[in-house]
Amino acid sequence: MSQEPVEKIKGLPENAYTELKEGEEYKPLMSPYKQVPEVNVWSVTWGLVMAVIFSAAAAYLGLKIGQVFEAAIPIAIIAVGLSTVSKRKGALGENVIIQSIGASSGVIVAGAIFTLPALYILNLEAQFYQVFLSSLLGGILGILFLIPFRKYFVSDMHGKFPFPEATATTEVLVSGEKGGKQARLLVVSGLIGGIYDFIVATFGWWSEVVTSRIIPAGEALAAKAKLVFKLNVGAAVMGIGYIIGLKYTAIITAGSFVGWFVIIPIINYFAPGLTQAVGSNITQTVGQMSPEMIFTNYVRPIGIGGIAMAGIIGIIRSSGIIRKAFGLAASELFGKHAKVSKEELRTRRDLPMSIIAGGILLTAVIIFIFFQFGVVHNLSHALIGLAIVMVIAFLFTTVAANAIAIVGTNPVSGMTLMTLIITSLVMASAGLSGTSGMVAALIIGGVVCTALSMAGGFITDLKIGYWLGSSPYKQQTWKFLGTFVSAATVGGVIILLNKTYGFVGKDALVAPQANAMAAVIEPMMSGKPAPWLLYAAGALLSLILTMIDVPALAFALGMFIPLQLNTPLLVGGIIAHIVSTRSKNAALNRARKDRGTLIASGFIAGGALMGVISALLRFGGINFVNLEWFESHNAEILALVMFLLLCGYLIWDSLRAKPEEE
Repeated sequence: MSQEPVEKIKGLPENAYTELKEGEEYKPLMSPYKQVPEVNVWSVTWGLVMAVIFSAAAAYLGLKIGQVFEAAIPIAIIAVGLSTVSKRKGALGENVIIQSIGASSGVIVAGAIFTLPALYILNLEAQFYQVFLSSLLGGILGILFLIPFRKYFVSDMHGKFPFPEATATTEVLVSGEKGGKQARLLVVSGLIGGIYDFIVATFGWWSEVVTSRIIPAGEALAAKAKLVFKLNVGAAVMGIGYIIGLKYTAIITAGSFVGWFVIIPIINYFAPGLTQAVGSNITQTVGQMSPEMIFTNYVRPIGIGGIAMAGIIGIIRSSGIIRKAFGLAASELFGKHAKVSKEELRTRRDLPMSIIAGGILLTAVIIFIFFQFGVVHNLSHALIGLAIVMVIAFLFTTVAANAIAIVGTNPVSGMTLMTLIITSLVMASAGLSGTSGMVAALIIGGVVCTALSMAGGFITDLKIGYWLGSSPYKQQTWKFLGTFVSAATVGGVIILLNKTYGFVGKDALVAPQANAMAAVIEPMMSGKPAPWLLYAAGALLSLILTMIDVPALAFALGMFIPLQLNTPLLVGGIIAHIVSTRSKNAALNRARKDRGTLIASGFIAGGALMGVISALLRFGGINFVNLEWFESHNAEILALVMFLLLCGYLIWDSLRAKPEEE
């Protein structure tokens, strides 16, 4: 295949987001039969620069407010901008590599900051090499475990999963390359979504979350019956809901509604009869708690149990895919498919299975050495730690990829909590408890958390590459370098932030997930009880949902993720349904849905990019939010009005589409 002049980009094929009919084939944007510019000094250098910048920004924001922004979209926007300014022709393949290397930042940050700051919270010593190696080794493991499942998720399930974040990133890259009407529409919607979210985050002109407490009756319901409704008015979150669609947003939000409008009021109904607090680490009775506290202490553990059981069900259902992946691996390792893989189209070629198998073996050996000499200093404990990491990381890889493919949100914190519980139980029964047990469990949890975070994040990169026609083996090869740079950056940033702000005490960084991990692990390593009945209730709920053919993972995710982040997803899903069903003309409906997808992608892209800028301003001490106004009911009323205007704009502009539009 010789390198040929790159053809003018016309936009994604019509069947990019729909299920393929019998015999139908998806043909990516960049021809599989031609070599296109992908890996070169330009793309690798900019990818690494993005990895450093976004690792530092994401770590600070994640530890400050508990939300790790997805780096893929802002990096894609910057990559397009750089190629436009430098007038590079046919830069689509390069931009995919920049995005893929740079996006290592967000996933490595999520894996690290959800667990490792808990070491400082529990007053335990954490060295740079421990933070760095747990992030690096977990990231590498996530890449290696995911590669055998790439074909299933990105190709075999084409059109069956919405892949919201991958869709938005792909639309950004295509529009940047294509130019014309689509690029203008994406820029306009990106500006609207970006300015809207930036005003909320930096100036606080209206509230970020609207609750039913804005009216007296709602306040009374929240206080007496613990019933409260919440809605995040962010443009980016609503845009994600549009791309996910009505089916899955309804299931996710149903999980939330069951938690907030059924379980919390029922628990509260029995509160007057209780004379003591129920549950570990709980000092208040249910009657004294706010609905938010009941959610954290009682509903979320049910969600964690549900996610864990949905994961196990997913693993059982994926056993055929896992067996198939093993079969292909074995046949390739023993030479049957060696010749075929060399002749295969570049868009279908993964790293050779011999490299993946050797890489997993080498990583396992390094993890064992790290645990033995850097964490537990005990042969049997190091072997137990290695077994936990390898088994859980491998089994839950498909769960993480599945969650990202459906919702765009990876429930790593829920799966990591289960890992910590399992690790604590196993380690304690093996004789390792107290402070050394806590350090071991948290670092093991850090490796698993980063592996699952990477698996979920990397499937997004590979789906983007599949839609556009990148070479998977090139994305896979250079992802390792992005992981190394991101892990080194995150390790330094966590230690720096601990020395500057700390994670406990007044004016400290909040680090909510790490605090949750510390709260779970401390009683278990000290012999106190865990909320096993709540975990079991969630597990049984997932089994029942599976029996009636309701996707249990999406429902359990709804119970785990706060209500205010799920309700705007449903709004976006309803809007997608409205604009795509208003006409009897199927072509017009499709054109409207596609135009809405582009606008929603702009909202996500603009919101994500301005979120980074807002975080950097806050890091520099620039914050114009007047908290008294921002938290007032009037600010919430204004927020609701602005959100309705935003929704109205999305509907109006989507309905302007014409079937013949390019």
